[in-house]
Amino acid sequence: MTLHAIGINHQTAPVALRERVAFGDSAVPGALAAVRALPGVREVALLSTCNRTELYASTEGDGAALADWLATHPEGDGDLHAYLYLHRDHAAVRHLFRVASGLDSLVLGEPQILGQVKQAWAMARGAGTLGGQLDRLFQHAFVTAKRARSETRIGNSPVSVASLAVRLAQESFARPSDSVVLLIGAGETIELAARHLAQAKVKRLLVANRTYAHAQELAARHNAVALPLDELERHLFLADVVFSATASRDPVLSKPQIEAAMRARKHRPMLLMDLAVPRDIAPEVADLADVFVYTVDDLQRAVEHNRRGRHEAAADAEAIVDLQVSRYSEALAAGARNEPIKRLRAHGEAARAELLARARAQLAAGQDPQAVLEALAHSLTNRLLHPPTAALREAALGGGDDAFARSLARLLPATSQDDDSTDPTLG
Repeated sequence: MTLHAIGINHQTAPVALRERVAFGDSAVPGALAAVRALPGVREVALLSTCNRTELYASTEGDGAALADWLATHPEGDGDLHAYLYLHRDHAAVRHLFRVASGLDSLVLGEPQILGQVKQAWAMARGAGTLGGQLDRLFQHAFVTAKRARSETRIGNSPVSVASLAVRLAQESFARPSDSVVLLIGAGETIELAARHLAQAKVKRLLVANRTYAHAQELAARHNAVALPLDELERHLFLADVVFSATASRDPVLSKPQIEAAMRARKHRPMLLMDLAVPRDIAPEVADLADVFVYTVDDLQRAVEHNRRGRHEAAADAEAIVDLQVSRYSEALAAGARNEPIKRLRAHGEAARAELLARARAQLAAGQDPQAVLEALAHSLTNRLLHPPTAALREAALGGGDDAFARSLARLLPATSQDDDSTDPTLG
């Protein structure tokens, strides 16, 4: 079986392409089932965030079917093969460990990614597409991320895309302390934005969400005003700054909506922070005068400042990742060495159960107990000795595996004195 990590992220493609292969939570179970049904795929997990969409899979083939599937889903409106990366086996293990530790993130060391990786693992497990190999892999990834954050400074003063967006707003014409800020959505990213805006002493905070109850809950926590999403247009003109991060596959804000809001504002500038993938704000909105749109890809300047400050901590975290990859490989190798032993023991247990059941049936039928016991012992001996005997015979005929033959020989008692019944320390 081959382990694959296939994906597209902020390093290989802009948001306009990443949004074409982004999966909302409701679409993940169906996607997992579709990938699991591909020829040769045995296990699969899907990680989809604003900065990446990745498949982790155990397959019998070269992974080409996985790449073909991801390059054209979920919308299937173009070929994205040129933007995909593919890691196999050892490289796939290292990639997941780096992702979980925040070393492959747009914001180096950002804390949200570990929770997203755990969610991907849980959803695959819930969908029945997570087997032993991927389960062990993800468990090791969690341990690696925990060590990276607890043993290095990469997790100190955690920075998120939401906090960088708020920082960018603070450095712009629309400082939160002087602005009305509108939040669209009620997920983790918007929750983080609300916290940072509260710390920045935002002048007034509005929260709009498709599920009004969720908007009310978020607004109550941050002294904000909740709005139903269908009333967004009526209040949009009030916002000096908009942060949007929903799971919608279609834009939440269109060019006509923003044009109407700008007329009502008498063209006072508006800052729009689109933190969603797929994008919540229609791309053509950026063409409007006095409207300033930033996407997750536009945060690179702040990201680079953050990355330079964490370079030393990242190097320490990379060393932990390398160590954990080696330990994972060693664990796999040990498991592979133990597999023949497990199969031999399972063979013995199956033979014992089958022959014991036959003997009991014979005794119940009134057959001679002595004859039944003799037959049981003879059959059990033959069943247990056949696999190692056949292996020894093959090694002897081949003449090239003396070490294997000697190892098996050491497992057998040389004389009757090796029998437990003659051991004076027993009894």
